Amino acid sequence: MLRREAMSEADRLKWDDRYSAGAYAERQYPTQLLADWEAKLHRGRALDVACGAGRNSLFLAAAGWQVDAIDISPVGLARAEKMAASRGLRIHWIEADLEVDAAPVLPRGRYDLIVMTRYVNRLLFPLLPASLVCGGTLICEQHLDSTEDVSGPKSPHFRMRHNELLRAVTGNKGKDHRVLYYREGLVTDPDGRDAALAQLVMRRKCG
Repeated sequence: MLRREAMSEADRLKWDDRYSAGAYAERQYPTQLLADWEAKLHRGRALDVACGAGRNSLFLAAAGWQVDAIDISPVGLARAEKMAASRGLRIHWIEADLEVDAAPVLPRGRYDLIVMTRYVNRLLFPLLPASLVCGGTLICEQHLDSTEDVSGPKSPHFRMRHNELLRAVTGNKGKDHRVLYYREGLVTDPDGRDAALAQLVMRRKCG
C-alpha cells in the first residue's frame, strides 16, 4: 500500500495532468446547489474546499464574497487565478494537501459560508462545521452510490453511501447545527449528464 504522502503526490500529479490537458474547461458554471442558495445567504467570508479550477470560487467572488479557495493542484489554481484576473476578481488561492494529516489543515478563522463539492474526504467532513461563524452555512454535495449510468468516479471509495454525508457532517454535534436541506438522487448537470448526488445545506446555530 502506498504511504499517504505518496498517494497525495500521485493525486497532485493526476489533477495537474488533467488540468494541463484542459479538463473541465467547459465547466464555467457554478454548482447548481450553490447557485440556488447563494442569494439567500448573508455575504461575507467564504471558503471553497477542493476548488479545482475555481468555478464556484469565481461565482462567489463575482457575487461579492471574500473568498479563500484551497486545492492540491497548482495547475488548476493557476488556471483559476488567470480566469479571476481576466474578470477583475480577487480571490485568495491556497495550494495545500487536505489529506496528508489525520486532521486536515484548514485556513485559520471562521467563515460565513463553506462550500465543498464532489470531493470525498471522510476525515474532513466533521471538521467543517467548527469552521463556520455563528449563523454560517455549509453547502456540501457529493457523488452517491448508484446502480444508474451516471457521471463521476467509478471507485466506491469516492462515493457516499445512503445518509453517510448527513451523518459524517453532523456527527455527535447535530444539536449545534440545523439542516436546512438534504437530498439524495439523480441530478442532470448543465452539460446534460446525470449525476447521483447527496446534497446538504446546514447552518450553525447561535448560542
